[in-house]
Amino acid sequence: MWVMVLGDMVIFGGYFIIFMVHRSMSPEAYLASQQHLDINLGVVNTIVLLTSSWCVARSVQATRSGDPERAIRLIYACGALGVVFVAIKAYEWWSHISDGYTNSNEFFSFYYVLTGVHLLHVVIGLVVLGVVVRELRNPRRRRVSTVESGATYWHMVDLLWVVIFALLYVMR
Repeated sequence: MWVMVLGDMVIFGGYFIIFMVHRSMSPEAYLASQQHLDINLGVVNTIVLLTSSWCVARSVQATRSGDPERAIRLIYACGALGVVFVAIKAYEWWSHISDGYTNSNEFFSFYYVLTGVHLLHVVIGLVVLGVVVRELRNPRRRRVSTVESGATYWHMVDLLWVVIFALLYVMR
């Protein structure tokens, strides 16, 4: 899992560098486009993902202490928050596309690629959480390492969002 996480971080790091290089070549255009993002939705999504990471971390603790039922409930909460994140992002995309902000604008091209690839990672993370729940339900397959690996992936998704949020919504 760590090899995959580190590989993903390197790939996203490349995306972030390319974004910042392009942004430095036309900062006024990027700033003008950036004004159309709703920072409140970005903040809500950040809080949602940070809370989901807290849930998955608590799930690891519950698993270590031998309380798989609590661990499962916490993973369900984490997954529900992941679905909330997806719903908010879908609404945000729909809103921007309805307003005519498509990938014909360089900033929005980066916006859709960065948030889209991240959204794919969130969906994969939801599948990973489902696998973790399946493993926890079976007493013979219950391993702390499985829960920790799922949590590691989910924390990576959260960390990537924090950087994306900073680059797209906050950095002016």
